[in-house]
Amino acid sequence: MPSNIAYETLSEVRKHFTQKEIASNLGVDTRTIKRWEAKESRPPLYAASALQRLLPFHAASQKKTSSDFAFIDLFAGIGGIRLGFESVGGECLYTSEWNKYATQTYTRNFQCSHTVDGDITQVNPNQIPDHDVLLAGFPCQPFSIAGVSKKNALGRPHGFACEAQGTLFFDVANIIRIKQPKAFLLENVKNLKSHDKGNTFRVIKETLEHELGYTIFPMVIDAKGFVPQHRERIYIVGFREPLAFKWDAFHHPDPASKQMHSILHPENSSETNEHDFMKAYITGDEGKVNHKYILSDKLWLYLQNYAAKHKAKGNGFGFGLVSGNDTARTLSARYYKDGSEILVSRGKGKNPRRLTPRECARLMGYPDDFMIPVSDTQAYKQFGNSVVVPVISEIARIMKPFILQLIDREASLNTEKERMYA
Repeated sequence: MPSNIAYETLSEVRKHFTQKEIASNLGVDTRTIKRWEAKESRPPLYAASALQRLLPFHAASQKKTSSDFAFIDLFAGIGGIRLGFESVGGECLYTSEWNKYATQTYTRNFQCSHTVDGDITQVNPNQIPDHDVLLAGFPCQPFSIAGVSKKNALGRPHGFACEAQGTLFFDVANIIRIKQPKAFLLENVKNLKSHDKGNTFRVIKETLEHELGYTIFPMVIDAKGFVPQHRERIYIVGFREPLAFKWDAFHHPDPASKQMHSILHPENSSETNEHDFMKAYITGDEGKVNHKYILSDKLWLYLQNYAAKHKAKGNGFGFGLVSGNDTARTLSARYYKDGSEILVSRGKGKNPRRLTPRECARLMGYPDDFMIPVSDTQAYKQFGNSVVVPVISEIARIMKPFILQLIDREASLNTEKERMYA
């Protein structure tokens, strides 16, 4: 028999959507929805929460019961920062994301009561809703080590000199100046702090502190322990008023507490292809990873030769081979090219394989009911560019008391003004 919760939710959703519309939103075939309704097959575990997102009243009920503060989501990507702040009771009022494929994933997973704006440079800040917290993972390519190396080789500008992406920080700063949120969280690559001998970060710091008047708290955090991945990023927390915020409250798990086996497909029949959203990734009754993710002889030989060549020159370049007990290197947006930074060992004498997009989602801390409606290539880019969700959740947790403190302070001030002018 189908899961009662999933089936009851499906029945409610069918009052508002056709089978085709539901199938499209869940990324499954229309016949699958028909089978669920006819009780011919059991809805997978992810179905209940995925269906619940489609309920017209769901967003409203969530808003009434769990909204403690309001935020906007800039350079939103696929919503990793949003997930983290929603987990502590935040409500998203506005979203901006220019990439159409990222927007496709974002809108599939979040029932937005607002449209998703594209190019933030074309948005009038005055038309952005008032909010308590501004969230922005502004583009990092101008500041990343890989991005700087590539642009240097091509003779192209980087950092703030990169007109296409580097100056987007100032668009964020302008929104902060006009909307005056009580707090913000900015995320970028670790190299932001050292780029251009520290001059880039100095300009950012001076802009936020001296020009805008915010108190900032930057911190480089490695996601290792939250997920089995070495991934360092800089997070800049800012408050409109001086507060006793400290990073000491941030709880970082033991870096060895998460290993790759926690995110890999088990391939032992405990995860089978009855889960429609995994059909492209695993096959058969035992849920073996689809053969298409295994490296070809040609590519595997090339990567081995490439690694050997650079090892002979004393360089550290080469593929990263992991097993279930390991921690992975940083997943990058270029993973779709050859997967070389994280290759899963299949045993001696066997070609390794890439991670599947679902494993990439898990490696970034996304739940299994997070839908992946795009191609593998786009999925790899999206997760490679994403934040690690549990890290954001923990940052949101330690920021929340101070956000609420500023909300209460503002409410008291407004009450006092009303009394004065009554």
